Amino acid sequence: MKILVDADACPVKDIILEISQKYNIEAIFVCSLSHYSNYYEKHGLDPVYVDNVSQSADLAIINRAREGDIVVTGDYGLAAIILSKGAFAISFDGKLFDDNNIDELLAKRHETLKSLRSGGRVKGPAKRSIKDNEEFLCSLERLIKII
Repeated sequence: MKILVDADACPVKDIILEISQKYNIEAIFVCSLSHYSNYYEKHGLDPVYVDNVSQSADLAIINRAREGDIVVTGDYGLAAIILSKGAFAISFDGKLFDDNNIDELLAKRHETLKSLRSGGRVKGPAKRSIKDNEEFLCSLERLIKII
C-alpha cells in the first residue's frame, strides 16, 4: 500500500506526511512544475514533478496507482478512475469516494461545468477549518486501518 497525493492544491500535506510516517507507508506527492515548492525538500521528499499540461498529474497518479493504494484528491474524475483500479480515493476534507457516491459527484461536476460554460457563476469552497483537518486525519487513519 502507498498513498498517492494530487499535491498541486492539497491543503493536507503535513497530515499525510504525519500519517505516512506513523504507519510506515510510502507517500508519493505528484505535482506540476508550475506548483514547484521547496516544501518537499524541507521534508526530505522527492516528489514526482510533471509538466504543466492539463491532466498530467492525474495521469501520473493513475499510472502509479495499484489495487489497495490510497489516492488523496479533490478531483472526482481522477477518483472514479482510481476506484475502477481497485484503489481507494479520499478527498481533502476526508470524504471517501466510493461506488455509492461517485456517479452523483460526477453528475454534479458536469452540471457545474455546463453552468460555467454558459456564463453562470459557482460559489467556491468554504474557508478551510481546523475541523476539516481533523476530519481528514480521522478518515485517513480509519481507511488505513481497514485496508
